[in-house]
Amino acid sequence: MRKADSEWQVYRTRFLIRARQLTGPLEFRDALGREHRGQRGDYLVESSDGTQRIAPREIFEDVYVPMGSVVDKWPSLTRRDFAISDLKRRSSARAEMPA
Repeated sequence: MRKADSEWQVYRTRFLIRARQLTGPLEFRDALGREHRGQRGDYLVESSDGTQRIAPREIFEDVYVPMGSVVDKWPSLTRRDFAISDLKRRSSARAEMPA
């Protein structure tokens, strides 16, 4: 499997992912046997659970917002790492913040 030569970047939508833009064609099969194919300019996307997929450039760049380069080890946090009460408390605190 040939991965892109560029550095990983962190992006966010509702979930954090990391991705890198492909510098050439890439094909691979994931653990479930699904085939993934991408061309130069598409993105290899890795979720926090380690799964990888390829996203077409047009869709990726329309959906994801870059947050900078990955300097430290990729965080292993998932939604399950937080208690429901913690999530509710954070949501309430955000709702009370002045704009």
